Amino acid sequence: MTTLDERHGEDARETQRETDRAYRPAATVPLDQLTPEQERFAGSKAANLARAARAGLPVLPGFVIPEGAGEDPAGLRRAWQDLSDSGARPLVVRSSSPQEDTQQSSLAGQFASVLDVRGWPDFGTAVRTVRDSAHLPDGSVAPMAVLVQPMLRARVGGVLFGADPVEGRTDRMLVSAVRGGPDRLVGGEQAGTTYWLSRRGRLLRTGEPTAEAVLTRSELRQLARLARRARQVFGGPQDIEFGFTEGEVGSGRLWLFQSRPITAMAVRPTRGTRLLGPGPVAETLPDQLQPLEEDLWVTPMARGLTAALDIAGSAPRRLLRTVPVVTTVDGRAAADLRLLGAAPPRRRWPALLNPAPGARRLGAAWRVGRLTAALPGLAADLVADVDRGLAQVPAPGELPGPDLAARLRWTRAALVALHAQEALAGALLRVPPASRTAAGAALTALAETRALGIPDERAAASAPTVLALTAPSLRGRGRLPQTPAPESTHAQEKSGNSPSPSPTRTSPNYLSPTHPSPTPASPNHPSPTFTPRTPSLPPRESLRLRVRWVQELQVRLVREAACRLGPDGDRVALLRWPELAAVLDGDPLPADFSARLPRPESPPLPDAFRIVDGSVVAERTGTGRRGHADGTGVSGGRAVGTVWDGTGPRPSDAVLVVRTLDPALAPLLPGLAALVAQTGSPLSHLAVLAREFGVPAVVGATDAVRRYPPGTRVAVDGTTGDVRTGDAR
Repeated sequence: MTTLDERHGEDARETQRETDRAYRPAATVPLDQLTPEQERFAGSKAANLARAARAGLPVLPGFVIPEGAGEDPAGLRRAWQDLSDSGARPLVVRSSSPQEDTQQSSLAGQFASVLDVRGWPDFGTAVRTVRDSAHLPDGSVAPMAVLVQPMLRARVGGVLFGADPVEGRTDRMLVSAVRGGPDRLVGGEQAGTTYWLSRRGRLLRTGEPTAEAVLTRSELRQLARLARRARQVFGGPQDIEFGFTEGEVGSGRLWLFQSRPITAMAVRPTRGTRLLGPGPVAETLPDQLQPLEEDLWVTPMARGLTAALDIAGSAPRRLLRTVPVVTTVDGRAAADLRLLGAAPPRRRWPALLNPAPGARRLGAAWRVGRLTAALPGLAADLVADVDRGLAQVPAPGELPGPDLAARLRWTRAALVALHAQEALAGALLRVPPASRTAAGAALTALAETRALGIPDERAAASAPTVLALTAPSLRGRGRLPQTPAPESTHAQEKSGNSPSPSPTRTSPNYLSPTHPSPTPASPNHPSPTFTPRTPSLPPRESLRLRVRWVQELQVRLVREAACRLGPDGDRVALLRWPELAAVLDGDPLPADFSARLPRPESPPLPDAFRIVDGSVVAERTGTGRRGHADGTGVSGGRAVGTVWDGTGPRPSDAVLVVRTLDPALAPLLPGLAALVAQTGSPLSHLAVLAREFGVPAVVGATDAVRRYPPGTRVAVDGTTGDVRTGDAR
């Protein structure tokens, strides 16, 4: 149903269309005479410059050939003669479409601009080139006016942002400048020298300590004044192309070549957002997890660490009740770095003066002091209890469904206790530097099994200590390290066993029949062909080893449950723990189970990050603009994909890797997983478009084309500039 207001709105739009059809703009309109009524025919670029000129900003003279202008060759030639001094002065002929340089989209570099136009024939060709660029890749034709101005020989040119769009900060400005005109910078040919300024023009830092100082302090202050005035004129921070000229027109004078709104600001975390990171939890759970794996391993870990922090008085109980110490992001385990003490406080001196942490520790001191003395004995008791529990587990195939669920409940409770004591042991007990580790004991056991000719896939059944070298997974056992312990090399050569590849997942299936999971038995379940020695380990390492044994028992129990589910068993990891427990107790599968899909592959998590509107925003470290790799993040976001060079078949998860950020690549941006370039600037046209399209982008990645050939799998972080090869794990 159409309302009265809607009918009035439609009538108004139709009246406007009739007025537009009746109005025939002149063949040329001087830029300083462009009225607000004429701006809709002059395009956004010309309209913005006309508005800036009326406000007294330093705008070059020029004229506009409006969209739909009447034919007047004589008038057009007179305008060209006056501006070019009959061809003696070169001109720049630029696009000016209503579809570019708006609040919603800049379409930076999408339409043509022709520089250094001399002579009447070349001018006509340039005008046709600009008009032809209105034909878009999707087959549509954009309305197009043509803007003509003098071509200046700039000593220094570049781009000025009235805010920092890369870091999402409005309290500072970002400038990038090169020798010559700004076209070399925005076209991606040259990265330029980057400056961060305060709102008043004070230099905060430069992009590189060795970068060429192409702008003086006085020129930086002039740019800051221009940005502030443009913000007042247009009602918001602007993306400005500028140049300091020399020679015939205003030697050393600052000129504004283009002004448009900043259309894509990076997301900036709000105050108080949690600082997360893989941190120490990645040692236990390094890979991406499915829902059931989260419930079996992440939830008990979070509860155990919460108990440890509470006992040690490291965090207020109110906070521990509401904030999970460990969580998952896209299926990857992450910890609260501040709660775990893995990140410094936001404000160091107030934190030192805050009496609350000391009071909590003082209140917990009596129990912590007693606990420190008792912890080795408590750990030994827990280890013994867990070993007895493991030894008492019958073959999973002999357990009825309710008993299978009961054993899984026991494993989850055991993991909570193991994680709590392991965290306390790490915090409270001093371990001699030369003490043994679970991993070292596992390598020794692996060397012994290989020396006896036991295949790697059966090593864990013979010596369960070997499990310390693999991570838990319902998708197939992780392979053992390629390099065996030194003492096993000669025996391995005699037995003819070749080492296994480096740790990877052996099968994409959740339940791989080619990798049977033996009972993760304690030393009470030896192999008939090999009797493992129970390693003597410090309390923390003993607890770590039992964590891995209990996790492996869970894998065995879940695989047995999967076998009983029939055809749906290979998707058991898509269940949540309460759902699996209900199924084992006799309930049917959830109604939507057949429609559930595995989590898509996600990139590795940054070392430190925050969650903003459900998205991962990496924490920038240091004072420079570079991230983990040698690239610069210019468009935030994370992605995993397949490298593509822009030719040949396009992968569905294409990561475009190129030498330069050529604006001609703009039609390829929609649908890209990410963009990586060897050169370029955060302020180049293609970087601006990448932010608009939400495509993670990295520039300045040294030798990227050679390092990442087509078909390579890479993970890209557009905030930190990190580009990693290989499948994300």
